[in-house]
Order: sequence, then C-alpha cells, then structure tokens
Amino acid sequence: MWELIQIALAYSSTIALMAAGITLIYMATGTFNFAHASFVAWAFYIVFTLKTFLGGSPYYYLPAAAGFSGLLGVITYITVNRYLLKRGADMVTLMMSTLGMDLAFYAVLNMYADYLSEVHKLYSRQIVLKPYDFTVTVLGTETRGVTIVSIITVIIIIVALHLFLKKTKFGIAMRATIENPELASIQGISPELIYITAWFLGGALAGLGGGLMSLFTAGYPAVGFYYIVTMFTGSIVGSLYSIFGSLLGGFLVGLAEYIGIYEVSIVFGGRAVAYRLAIPLTVMVIALLFFPEGLGRIQWSRVAEKIGLLRSGGEER
Repeated sequence: MWELIQIALAYSSTIALMAAGITLIYMATGTFNFAHASFVAWAFYIVFTLKTFLGGSPYYYLPAAAGFSGLLGVITYITVNRYLLKRGADMVTLMMSTLGMDLAFYAVLNMYADYLSEVHKLYSRQIVLKPYDFTVTVLGTETRGVTIVSIITVIIIIVALHLFLKKTKFGIAMRATIENPELASIQGISPELIYITAWFLGGALAGLGGGLMSLFTAGYPAVGFYYIVTMFTGSIVGSLYSIFGSLLGGFLVGLAEYIGIYEVSIVFGGRAVAYRLAIPLTVMVIALLFFPEGLGRIQWSRVAEKIGLLRSGGEER
C-alpha cells in the first residue's frame, strides 16, 4: 500500500507541473497547447540519453530536460503561434496548429528513437529508468526518491513562481501583459518577449514533469499522448486563469486517477485500466458543477466567512 501511495504522490506532482504549463501558455496567448504531449515525451528521451552516455543519476539531467522542452515551446510559438495571433486567429485554429506541431515533434522523436536503436543498439522504444532511482528511509519506512523529489519540486515551483510573478519587475510586467496586452504595450512592455517567456516556461514545466515521470514509469515516443487528457483536465479543474490553481487541480486529478484506477481494477480486474480516463473526466465534471471557474478562482475568504457564519448560527441555536 505504501508503494501505491508513493507513486500516486509522484504521479500527482508531475501532472500538476504539466497542468501548470498548459495554464501558463493559455493565460498568455489563449492557446490550448496540444504539443504539450511531445514536450513531455522529449523530456523522457533527454534524461534517458544523457543518463546513458554521460552516466550519473537521472536527476542530474532534469534541468536539461526542462530546458529542451522549453525550447520546443519557443519553437512552437515562433514557428506557428506568433503569426496566427497577429492575424487574429480564433481559439480552434490556435489549438489545431499546436496539434500539427505536436505531430511534427512526434515524428522527429520517432526518428531519434530509431537512431538510438539502430546505431547505438539501445532499447529506445521502451525506456526504463526506475532502477536508477534512489531510496531513503523515512520513519523506518523505505521511501522512493522520486516521491520526495517530485513533491519538493512542486513546492519550489510554487514559491519560485510566486516570487517571480509578484516580486520581480519582469514578472509584474508579464502579469500586466496577460491581463491587458494593449495597455502593456502602450506602457513600453514588449508583449513578444512576454509570450516567448510564457511558452518557454510552460514547456519547461512540462519537461520537468516528464523528466520526473521517467523515474517511475516506462517511456516511449507516444508517452505524452497517454497523459494529455489528464494534463488538460488538471488545468481546467484548477482554473485556466490561475497557475497556482492548476497546480492544485493537476495534483488532485492525478491523485484521484492513480488511486481510483487501482481500486477499480481490484473490483473489476485489470481490464478496467483501459477506462482510466473516465476518472479524471468525472472529477472534472463534478468539480465544474460546483466551481465553474475552477478551484483557483474560488474566493476562499468568502468560503471561510460563510463557514464562520454557519458555525455562529448553529451556536446561537
């Protein structure tokens, strides 16, 4: 059971990072980025390649995976997204353009996997890095390193994003551009630089999540497609207008999916795994029924006030 909880926490943390990347890109450019799937998959292969040829711990190469996926985000923006935004393309057109980029990245990744297989004789179609993870003993219980590192990474990202967006001039300028691009441009803020930064950070978050995920699940060129629905569900549940909300939404959706499918498979057998996507989608429907704008848009102070009023009313009775 402890093994299940460990992997569930690691999985939830990685989905949270990926969901935050989707939200950041959407907030900046109004684009649902389907290329996120390839950003995640490429991160698997960056960690695998560097680990194979340079040695050492896979954790050493997480920054490289994040940076490479961030670069893919910039390429997506410069190649397609920028021109469509300038021409006033609608949301569907923007979304479909990222799907095209995703297929292009996927094709190149397949060629790269074949290169690793044919030239270097590596098992590049089924990447397994789990044996290279470390373990530590916490309260007398053996705990996997990826669980600890994933949770710590999410906490660091939350703090870093808060400081970046609230305390730095560039972060404040970025928020201003996202809220009102025209006004920000009049004030001398470059929307172009903001958009490039948003795509880089969004891609980097996907790459960071993918790099961490490679330490507890097998990787293959289409691995990103397998998780794309969960990523988007986490982003929507958390709120498409709140990065911190999407981190929360991604974590909750990932946790519900991983533990939920385990419990369902116990009752209905292993075939139930094929229907795993029903869990995050069900969570999304229920969450949106009660919180239409997502968890990140909830006014928690008002909720606390209402709870306080209910309690005081009960005490008076």
